[in-house]
Amino acid sequence: MTYLLALDQGTSSSRSIVFDTRGHIVALAQQELPQIYPQPGWVEHDPMEIWRTQLATARQALAQAGITAAQVRAIGITNQRETTVLWHRRTGQPLHHAIVWQDRRAEPTCARLREAGHAATIAAKTGLLVDAYFSATKLQWLLDHVPGARAQAERGELAFGTVDSWLIWQLTGGRRHVTDVSNASRTMLLDVHRNQWDDELLGLLNIPRSLMPEVLPSASDFGHTQADLLGGAIAIGGVAGDQQAALFGQACFSAGMAKNTYGTGCFMLMHTGGQFQASENGLITTSAAQPDAAPAYALEGSVFVGGAVVQWLRDGLNAIRASSEVQQLAQSVPDSGGVMLVPAFTGLGAPYWKPDARGTITGLTRGTTLAHIARAALESIAYQSAALLGAMSRDAVAAGGAPVSELRVDGGACVNDLLMQFQADLLGIPVVRPACVETTALGAAYLAGLSCGIYASQEELTRLWRAERQFVPTLPRDQALALMARWEHAVAQTVLPTP
Repeated sequence: MTYLLALDQGTSSSRSIVFDTRGHIVALAQQELPQIYPQPGWVEHDPMEIWRTQLATARQALAQAGITAAQVRAIGITNQRETTVLWHRRTGQPLHHAIVWQDRRAEPTCARLREAGHAATIAAKTGLLVDAYFSATKLQWLLDHVPGARAQAERGELAFGTVDSWLIWQLTGGRRHVTDVSNASRTMLLDVHRNQWDDELLGLLNIPRSLMPEVLPSASDFGHTQADLLGGAIAIGGVAGDQQAALFGQACFSAGMAKNTYGTGCFMLMHTGGQFQASENGLITTSAAQPDAAPAYALEGSVFVGGAVVQWLRDGLNAIRASSEVQQLAQSVPDSGGVMLVPAFTGLGAPYWKPDARGTITGLTRGTTLAHIARAALESIAYQSAALLGAMSRDAVAAGGAPVSELRVDGGACVNDLLMQFQADLLGIPVVRPACVETTALGAAYLAGLSCGIYASQEELTRLWRAERQFVPTLPRDQALALMARWEHAVAQTVLPTP
């Protein structure tokens, strides 16, 4: 038997999954990744802990599957995007904790870029809005604040990478400093029309080009693992940022197909084919996973706090003991009782882009219970996602296409039937959950399989995709639109007046 190994390095955990060539899970191993919060708005990870947990789960998954490295044709890597690592080329040791995608410390730099009139140039070249979410200003912060970092970078002694590059460096023993186009497109430094680092953008942020990894298509030769790590050298054949990997794993290969991943945040992508399409509705344009040199793009909207609102209910309010209890608590009331919870704990992402927004709960009465707040928290995930899909459909129509007609879903929270039904009700279109909800890891495995010849084409992968359940809207559209209007009113309350 031949297998594919997917390394899925996420925000809250590192996971490894062994797939057979039909896309079925053979083994899965997972370890939590500790979060570091040095001060409000700052989020970090220990890069060595990222590497340690990822390697450990890879070994566990192979052992659980009862297979050796020789039976693994290729490895696919998918990862939390934008998270920024800076390390020594000689020692392979990081200079500082990784700055996580959620981190807001670089917002002052972004404000200066916007004020100086650079936003239009950056959007035209990268497809991105100027925001601290992306890697470029995080990297600049590291160079400016870690003692000696800038001087070392200018001497060519340091390497920058998103998490995929960091893992590949460690897996190959420092022999490969590479990334794929989907991850590179999230840095705010890549010209996505040419798939090359842009000298003007590097100069704008004073980032030496020598720091940057080589950019490859998402299905490529990314090197081989050191033989002593997993019991034999294995080809690394596929790499994609987690959301582009999920789009690929959902077999959304053609323009107009969309998926939403319900994880720590929520991430909705709509494929736009080989055409770069700018959004008029607060979304960003990103490179989709590209199996070869042909360009592929997607419109994307990012919700910063999705499933993390359930963690807040558990750890902040102590409303539940385990995240799995939220559905039962929420279902103990027929609705939210008029309560709206906007979880703008780290600002609001697309389509609002309000970095100064903070979480609010509105509509409280003496009759409000924890169950109403839990239901409002759960529903906030669907409201934010509905706002994204509305923006996406407007962009699709403006470009001469049709509104999105079906939403494919994945990620941890998509197993919550109450949430998925409410999502379908708000959207007014079917929400489809696939048989394999591990589509992020599956997408990385499929890219690796294309690279090593297990799969001949994307058409073959389309035939492998299977639906598990379809949620059909039952709420009248006028009621759904009224609920969305109440949500937008609640969102307007999240930006506090300046003292």
